[in-house]
Amino acid sequence: MSNLPESLAGRTVAVLGGTGPQGRGLARRFAAAGLPVVIGSRSAERAAEAAATLAEAVGGTVTGADNAGAAAAGDIVVVAVPWDGHPELLTSLADVLAGKIVVDCVNPLGFDKQGAYALPVEEGSAAQQAQGILAESTVVGAFHNVSAVLLEDPEVASVDTDVLVLGDVREATDLVQDLAATIPGVRGVYGGRLRNAHQVEALTANLISVNRRYKAHAGIRVTDI
Repeated sequence: MSNLPESLAGRTVAVLGGTGPQGRGLARRFAAAGLPVVIGSRSAERAAEAAATLAEAVGGTVTGADNAGAAAAGDIVVVAVPWDGHPELLTSLADVLAGKIVVDCVNPLGFDKQGAYALPVEEGSAAQQAQGILAESTVVGAFHNVSAVLLEDPEVASVDTDVLVLGDVREATDLVQDLAATIPGVRGVYGGRLRNAHQVEALTANLISVNRRYKAHAGIRVTDI
């Protein structure tokens, strides 16, 4: 617990879509770091099951709720839901998320026989769509390019990657960089304003292509900083 940065002291992290691979993986790492975690899901029952399994595996304070309950409980709320349900869910939770830091890690991707590709988003990116819907929240884009497989694997002690953190409010991006750094091996790197989220979300398609070709779980590292 004492290893947590002061900025995260007393803060609860909620993960919406916390029963999917990415959400589960992030929840596992945050709980292992000593953060209280609330797993959100469309089904409160599934969320509670996932939370109990995770608490048993890593210890710490892990609870489950439906997405609305998790959103209400979190000081920092991570959105890790499928792209196709993204606008509807956030619209339904706009009031609950008011005043909170919302970390969007959703990648608008399509898949066909040629592999993964970036989908066009009217607002520019999933993160910008989120900020448009959540006018009373501070949206930060982060955790787009982190392998769920590595996050979930208890044998992987250190996840070798940087996390690009995007947003328009310095205090919020600093906080999310601190959050990223609670995962062993991970460094949070400021990656620009929210308007630059599109290419970070889209880069996931390139990483999926790398992974398929090289049978890897590729991440990214930023040099010279």
